[in-house]
Amino acid sequence: MKLSEIKQYLGELETIAFQLPDGSLVPSHFHVTEVGRVKKDFIDCGGTVRKEEVVNFQLWEADDYDHRLHPEKLVHIIELSERVLEIGDLEIEVEYQGDTIGKFGLDFNGKNFLLTAKQTDCLARDKCGIPQAANRVGDKDLQAAGCTPGSGCC
Repeated sequence: MKLSEIKQYLGELETIAFQLPDGSLVPSHFHVTEVGRVKKDFIDCGGTVRKEEVVNFQLWEADDYDHRLHPEKLVHIIELSERVLEIGDLEIEVEYQGDTIGKFGLDFNGKNFLLTAKQTDCLARDKCGIPQAANRVGDKDLQAAGCTPGSGCC
C-alpha cells in the first residue's frame, strides 16, 4: 500500500485497527511512534547494486489505555512527515514488536489495515541457478541446484 492510499482510507474511517497475519488485532491502545523514510542501498548475492526506499510506520503498544490514535491524527502525522522529510508516495512497511521486531507489508480489507507477511528472497536467481518457482529451500535443495560453497551463489 502506498502513502496516498492509507490517507484515503483513513479519511473514511472512524477508528483505526491493524490486523496481524494470524487474524488477531493489534491492541487498540497502540501508538504510531514513527513515520519515516527508510533508504537501503545494497548489493545482492549476484553482485547487482540495488536501492530500496519505503515509508516506515512503527506500531507500539503502551500501557496508556486511555488514549487512542484517531484517523485524523494519523493523517496529520503522515502529512507532517511528508513535508518535513520530503517523503514521496512510497510503499509502506510496518514494524511491530512480537518476539522481535517484525516487518510487514500493509493492505486494507475495508475495515482493518492488514499487516501482511513479508518474505526474504534471492534476487539473483539466474546467477544461483534457483528456479523461479522455488520459495524457501533447504541446503540440500541449494546444493542440488549447483549452489555450493565457493560457487558464487547466494
